[in-house]
Amino acid sequence: MRKGPKTRRMKRNPRNMKEELKTRKRKELALAVAAALALAFVFALALPRLKGEVVLPNPSDEAVPQEPVGRHPLTGEVIYKDVGFPQTYGVMVDDHVDAWPQAGLEKAFLVFEAPVEAGIPRFLAFFYEGQEVGKIGPVRSARPYFLDWNNELDALYAHVGGSDAALDLIASGGTFDLNEYGKSSFFWRAYNRYAPHNTYTSTARLRSFAGERRSVYETWTFKDPPVVAEPEVARFELSFYPPTYVVEWKFDPFLNRYRRFQAGGAHVTEDGEQVMADNVAVVVTDVVVLDSVGRRRIRTLGEGEAVVFLDGNQEKGTWKKETQSSRLRFYDGQGQEMVFNAGVTWVEVIPDASALSF
Repeated sequence: MRKGPKTRRMKRNPRNMKEELKTRKRKELALAVAAALALAFVFALALPRLKGEVVLPNPSDEAVPQEPVGRHPLTGEVIYKDVGFPQTYGVMVDDHVDAWPQAGLEKAFLVFEAPVEAGIPRFLAFFYEGQEVGKIGPVRSARPYFLDWNNELDALYAHVGGSDAALDLIASGGTFDLNEYGKSSFFWRAYNRYAPHNTYTSTARLRSFAGERRSVYETWTFKDPPVVAEPEVARFELSFYPPTYVVEWKFDPFLNRYRRFQAGGAHVTEDGEQVMADNVAVVVTDVVVLDSVGRRRIRTLGEGEAVVFLDGNQEKGTWKKETQSSRLRFYDGQGQEMVFNAGVTWVEVIPDASALSF
């Protein structure tokens, strides 16, 4: 048999072997030094704790608390950055039973409630630039008296149509108007409800319409709520007709807020949140039924009887509003302007003091 060629083995150069050995030793030494340094660093950090010593943080590493710059002009909450006078948005919100539950109402910083046809109440809910509310509504039609409350905050007025009297007032000027009729892209219709209880908007859409415009308005005076409130009036009731719309406010002493109830149950919005307020102001004024449809004329200017609820107590006094653009204000029995708690305020408009009970 023929044998194949022998495989020749290459001999390694002794000089190369020495160089490889030196390189390997240098790497091992570098790794050992790095490990020793890391161990020493960890030990240095742990040693004070092992000895029971307190390790003080470096002051330069701590966040410096911001100093408050004042109060928010609309809510009275303490702010740490000047916000100026944010643009305001007033939205007509439906309270017909077919509109329940509403969306976004619990996020409004100010709400006016007043009766429309058949005595069914309707809301004018206010929001401001900087709030992010993804769904507000159902949005309903305009009424003249709501315009006076809207315009005192120089707010964008969002609605779906309106009574002839309201639309005439809007056409005469003085209202920053957003009517769904003709501006439908700033609203949308929900298909799980039927008209007219299915139109919605959002702060993003309202903001896109308002653009760079800024509101001009007067402010109320606010305070921080007491740490512990001692309630004198735990609950009160407002009678709207029909009885389905009777409203009850109950004081929560743990939150120092008022919880809203309607139709015998908690007034809860689509998000499952109960509507609450830090202040509830009741306005007693003249309400006249104009026709067989039930349209109403509500006096918004001048002055009249008022009752303000906050901190679990009530303060009887007077409301005053001089012009359509001037701010509605509340005064106590001594003629001093009332100071509200920072947060959310509801204004309840009723035709007679007898509609308020305890």
